Amino acid sequence: MPTSASPAAPSAAPSPDRSAAPSATPSGLPDMSRYDLSRPLDPTVAEHGSPFYRFAHFRLDAADGERHYLVRLALPLRAAPAAGHPVVYLLDGNAAFAALTPEHLAALDRRGDPPVIVAIGYDTPLGFDVSARAFDYTPPLDAPAVTLAEEARGRLGGGAELFLDLLTERIRPQVQAMAAVDPSRQGLWGHSFGGLLALHTLYTRSALFSRYAVADPSMWWHRGYLLHRALGGTPVAVQRATHLLVMAGSSAAEVAAAGPRPLRPGIDPEVAARARAERRCVPPDAAQQMAQQLATWPGLAVEYRVFPGVSHGPLLAASVFPALEFLIRT
Repeated sequence: MPTSASPAAPSAAPSPDRSAAPSATPSGLPDMSRYDLSRPLDPTVAEHGSPFYRFAHFRLDAADGERHYLVRLALPLRAAPAAGHPVVYLLDGNAAFAALTPEHLAALDRRGDPPVIVAIGYDTPLGFDVSARAFDYTPPLDAPAVTLAEEARGRLGGGAELFLDLLTERIRPQVQAMAAVDPSRQGLWGHSFGGLLALHTLYTRSALFSRYAVADPSMWWHRGYLLHRALGGTPVAVQRATHLLVMAGSSAAEVAAAGPRPLRPGIDPEVAARARAERRCVPPDAAQQMAQQLATWPGLAVEYRVFPGVSHGPLLAASVFPALEFLIRT
């Protein structure tokens, strides 16, 4: 299973000095670990414009009316090949779309086969709808009947299958009506809880995508569900050649050595302490252990990539462009 350091992603132009904006990392990308969840994101690449892509969006609601989605699309200006463009779906679409830069889009165009980028977010000016994503991105479990996505915060979970139905039955058809896409080249990226959802999709509906990319998936969730499913479950025989990229930031040991970081505005210190305790249920190398085990599954090719010195929050932005390159690889 190949292991390599992260390639350097193109740098973003400096953003205006706004208290609402996340601070910049050394790569120039936004540091989502410091982002004030109560403040809107800065303007995205859609507002800045690109000579290589045009932009569109649509809105829809969950079947129960409880969650509201904003789906942003970046559509290549290049003519589609006969089979259609590759298409990449990004979870946590508000924050993921904010991590895209004009330089990223130019680099994708230079490849000659730029993808349609579909960022599935929530209808809010914020980077995240934390309650909605906690429900959408966590798998249903047999017990308890109601799954808590995060015990420390009491957020309801278990809606992953409903979300995947929404993606396949409503979002995908709308995307296909707006762009010529290649059904055989579809990829999915997720970070943290989004990575949990992407891996759940691989475990249960692997044929939905030919390539998956996950960045620091929530290995701790439900006391190590992802790791235990990989180590103790029956290997899933994927229906076609499928590729998975697992990306990891700084190890838990490195984070501990660096000392606790200041909490984001509005975060309850007691809740944060309980959340950190939840995360200690898996070993520091849990993601690598999972990747090594998944590499033994028939039909699944796995790559594991480390981003030294990049902690969990900043890995969201840092992983988007490498994931795009991986997800459209032929």
